[in-house]
Amino acid sequence: MYNALRFVHLLSVTVWVGMIVFFTLIATPALFKYLPRETAGDVVGVLFPRYWAVGYAAAFLSLTTLLALSYLGKTLPAARLALIVFMAALTLYSGLGVSARARTVKGLIREAPEGEAKDRLKKEFTGLHAKSAAMNLAVLISGVVLIFLISRDMEH
Repeated sequence: MYNALRFVHLLSVTVWVGMIVFFTLIATPALFKYLPRETAGDVVGVLFPRYWAVGYAAAFLSLTTLLALSYLGKTLPAARLALIVFMAALTLYSGLGVSARARTVKGLIREAPEGEAKDRLKKEFTGLHAKSAAMNLAVLISGVVLIFLISRDMEH
């Protein structure tokens, strides 16, 4: 049981971080390089709900398996717990809050006539995108630190 929990814990964290690396450093840049900007944005818009769903599932599994391992091992790795809670909070806020608003604003931009209102919407979208990117980077860095902590604590 303990080894199965360790496996699911490590798998959930590495899938979470790996997904961020793939999406941020490989898929999205390639889409925007080889497709027209609007088409690339549409494709990313289709992928984002799946991206967030994987992030939510990985966050849930990472947290629950860590808590179960802590209970069984009668120890609580506070740094790992803090990182997972931080990553989960940012993932949830970014996906359910920032990304949701960005999707809405993107739709409003497409419908708005040229002018001041459209320019304000574009500015809001740019800010939301920057906020989302910063949170994504924070989750990625935290995830790499988390993987280091997990690997450091593994038995030889």
